[in-house]
Parts: sequence; C-alpha cells; structure tokens
Amino acid sequence: MKTGLMGGSFDPAHAGHLRAAEEISERLTLDEVVFIPALVSPHKSSEAMSHSSHRLNMLNLSVKRNPRFRVSDMELRREPPSYTIDTLKSLNENNPQNEYYFIMGSELFAEIDTWKDFAELFNYSNFVVLRRPGYDFPDSASPIPLALENDFRYSYNDKGMDVFAHTSSNELFFVDIDGIKVSSTEVRKLARRGNSLKYLVTREVEGYIAENGLYQLGEKP
Repeated sequence: MKTGLMGGSFDPAHAGHLRAAEEISERLTLDEVVFIPALVSPHKSSEAMSHSSHRLNMLNLSVKRNPRFRVSDMELRREPPSYTIDTLKSLNENNPQNEYYFIMGSELFAEIDTWKDFAELFNYSNFVVLRRPGYDFPDSASPIPLALENDFRYSYNDKGMDVFAHTSSNELFFVDIDGIKVSSTEVRKLARRGNSLKYLVTREVEGYIAENGLYQLGEKP
C-alpha cells in the first residue's frame, strides 16, 4: 500500500491541508493519506497550541468525507516532543509492507537539516516536497539542503515532478501544486475576531470552533 503521511499541529486543520493531500494523492496514486497531529512539535511552542483533544477532533471532522483520508493519534500517545524519525521508525516496524511518502512544504524542507537524525529520515520513507504558488523557494542551484546533497545519486523528471534518488533507494519528489493559500494562523485570527471561516475549514470544523469557543482571547490551550 502506498501511504502518504502528513504531520503537523493542525490547529486547526483547514482547506489548504486537505487540498494539498488530495492533489498529492492523485499525482502519486497514493492509496491513502494519514494525518498525524503532533502532541508537542519540536519547532513550535506547545503553549501556543490548542489541547490535543480539540485538534484531533477537528482533524477527524475534516477528513471524514474522504475515504482515502484517515487520522492517526500515534504521536499524541507518545511522550513529547514529536520527532518525525520516531514516527517513521514505528510505522515501518508495525507495517513494513507499506511504502511511505512523507508530505511537507518547501519552507519546512529547507530546514530539514535541523530535524532530529535528519540524515536517517530517507531510510524509512520517500519524501514529497510541495511547491505552492505564493511561497518563496530557496534561491539555490539545488533544491536539496547542502547537508544532504551527497546522499542523492541522480535526478530525473517524471510527469512534471523533479525526482531525486536517495542512496537508500527511496526518492525525494518536488511537486508543484495549485493548493489553497491559507494557514492555521489566519484561521485562528479570523475566529478570534468573530469573522466567518466558511470555505477555509469544513462546515463541521467551523461549528466545532464556535461551539467550543476556541481561539478566543484569554482561552487556555
């Protein structure tokens, strides 16, 4: 089974996440995309995040209408912080028959050499880097961070995707997507001001945010 993986805080999950997952699953003919919310992200302050139960509930509401999408709470059940290398190792140990594709934005990939055991990540998964309109890409002759350049043997183009072959036999895909330019930060700001969230999050998530009074001033995560 070809399984896409999307990690993050998902505070809240929004149309940008869902559309990116849909485009990638179509381009790479993935069988499923698994959304994995982090308990505590190593790259974000835990105090700025809503309680994990709210984020998990909103994520489940977001994906329930797509049979190829599902949610895993594996990082929420593990001691923090949520390191990607630990998640990938666990997935490979429990489901070694699956072929994994870790999906991430270009802005995150540019900083991948700051991740725990970053050089080992490609031993456990293929990686898919999203290049979205409206986002700046690294101004470099190579899209691969210098710390990883020697780990790739050759590159080729496949159906408009730039693909780099890793020494582990896994691959790194750079994929241009249309996407939807929206961020969780923008959604939270709109909710705090009492503005409409329609078309930025699903109807169910919009109702959940209002019902639970999320993202209001003075609200505790």
